[in-house]
Amino acid sequence: MRARPAVRLLRLGRLAYAESLAAQERCVGRQRAAGPGPRGPGPAGWLLLSEPAGPVYTRGLRGGPDPAGEERRLRALGAEFRRAARGGLLTFHGPGQLLAYPVLDLRRLGLSLRAYVGALEAAALGLCRRLGLPAARALPPPYTGVWLRGRKLCAVGVHCGMHITSHGLALNCCTDLTWFDHIVPCGLEGMGVTSLSEELQRHVTVDEITEPFLNAFEEVFQCTLTSHEESVG
Repeated sequence: MRARPAVRLLRLGRLAYAESLAAQERCVGRQRAAGPGPRGPGPAGWLLLSEPAGPVYTRGLRGGPDPAGEERRLRALGAEFRRAARGGLLTFHGPGQLLAYPVLDLRRLGLSLRAYVGALEAAALGLCRRLGLPAARALPPPYTGVWLRGRKLCAVGVHCGMHITSHGLALNCCTDLTWFDHIVPCGLEGMGVTSLSEELQRHVTVDEITEPFLNAFEEVFQCTLTSHEESVG
């Protein structure tokens, strides 16, 4: 049996979105410096888990009709506004949401970019099955992510440069969904959002679902997660 590739796990906890991005970029730099390496049991990259400490709207690489006016409007609500080097349009991140940002060398995993996005969706679906939500579905583009009853539970937006991935998925656990009322999430008109708390009719925290998510991630990516306690600074 072929040994599984190792992925270093960084649990960043609750922190400012800008800090999680900075940690991600440091990991990207380290993974690029490590070189491609062979496919197999060596280090394939990092998985960064975090929960945003405050509300923040982020815009992906695809622009909108009035980005400056939109930024002013959203900042006036009391949220941060950040531009992110990922695919997709406008979305929201905030407390009660799990951010899972894999920094992976796709060559070491033998994955194409399309297969990688599908694997992220499959990891979120694996979590849903573990929680008793078998109706969750991944839909074809442009409906990237995980959906329940026509509402988005988990958003997926990635970047890939020189075969190294960044950004990833945002899963609503006990997120205040009213923040989404001020935008068209991911540019999809007429589509709502939901959370694990809303679907399970109880309070579901990021901490509660972290371990089952990690189990699903290892299962889908056929990797071994190793906790990494060192600072990435």
